Amino acid sequence: MSMRTECKHFESRTYATGDAVRKCNLDLAPDAPWRCPEPCDGFERRLVDVAWAHGSVVPPPTPPDVPGLDDGSAAAVLDAAEEIINAMGASILEEVDKEKNAKPRWWRRKKS
Repeated sequence: MSMRTECKHFESRTYATGDAVRKCNLDLAPDAPWRCPEPCDGFERRLVDVAWAHGSVVPPPTPPDVPGLDDGSAAAVLDAAEEIINAMGASILEEVDKEKNAKPRWWRRKKS
């Protein structure tokens, strides 16, 4: 199923460069921006024009379905990328802790 733009949790943002981001705010669409899961537990229909002020910018249409998404390869690539980011997190925290515990800078020294 393609991305459900009528879902309350769907968000689309277009940048000045023309690039568009389409995502699920609940992170339930692993194949975004192409597909939502078929039986989505988080789907809630968006309210219909309740005195909203709409801007003049219209996001580009959703990209066509990419062949091969049904085999899980897109989700596997995203999972691998997430593992890389998570692995980096520990080393970044370690660097920050080292910096905090390093010799105090001149503006942090206590005056005697």
